[in-house]
Amino acid sequence: MSKQAKQTVALPEVIDLDAIDGIRDVLIDALEEGPVTVQAGAVERVSTNALLMLVSAAETARRHQFDFKIEAPSAAMTTAIERLGLGTQFSGMITP
Repeated sequence: MSKQAKQTVALPEVIDLDAIDGIRDVLIDALEEGPVTVQAGAVERVSTNALLMLVSAAETARRHQFDFKIEAPSAAMTTAIERLGLGTQFSGMITP
């Protein structure tokens, strides 16, 4: 897999079960191209499944030797990560 230009994926305000399929498809396409930066500043509500999907996407990027970063996550997203005990899984991918 050849490395291309960085892809940017902007997350919507609400990432629930209704939105997760569309976001997953966008992430899959982006991860086929190269490194991915996820813009998470607009997130107001996020489901547990959505957070686990992001962890999975980061693992896919790692296997392809691409960077995967979550840029400036909102307070709501950061709180959800901590409440679910996922801080360790997200620690290496979050950038301010």
